[in-house]
Amino acid sequence: MKALIFGLLVTILGTQGSFAQNSATEQEIITLSREKWGWMADKNVDKLTDLFHEKSVFVHMGGTWGKEREINVIQSGGIWYKEARVHSVSVNIIDNTAILLNDIDLVAVVGGNTVTNAFMVTEVYVKENGQWKMGSLTFSKLLRPVKE
Repeated sequence: MKALIFGLLVTILGTQGSFAQNSATEQEIITLSREKWGWMADKNVDKLTDLFHEKSVFVHMGGTWGKEREINVIQSGGIWYKEARVHSVSVNIIDNTAILLNDIDLVAVVGGNTVTNAFMVTEVYVKENGQWKMGSLTFSKLLRPVKE
C-alpha cells in the first residue's frame, strides 16, 4: 500500500512539474512573439534576421516567400507592420516545436496605404541549439470585423 501511494505521489508531482515546464516554455514563446511584433513594427531587421530560420517560410494574402524576401520587404517598407493588436494567444508545444496562434488586428502600411485587417496568425518555432527560431509565419484573414 505504501508503494502504491508513493508511486501515485511521484506520478502527480512529475505531472505538475511537466505542466510547470510547459507553462514556462509557453510564456517564453508568447514573449518572443510579442517581441517579434515590436521588431517588425520597428523594422529591426537585425533581430528578425537572427530570429528567422534559414529555411523559414512566410504566407501572406499576396504570396509566399522565404526569409531573404521577408527581410527585404520589411527593410524596404514594402509592408510596414505598424501595429499588431493581439486579442488572444494560444501555444502548443510538441517536442522541440512550438505552434503559436495569435488572433490580431494588424495595422499595416502596404503600398503607401494604411490598412487594418483581422488575422489569425500562425507562428511555428523550432528550438535548435537552445534557441528558438521561427520556421513559419502565416496570415489567415478572418471574417470577423476589426475589433478596434
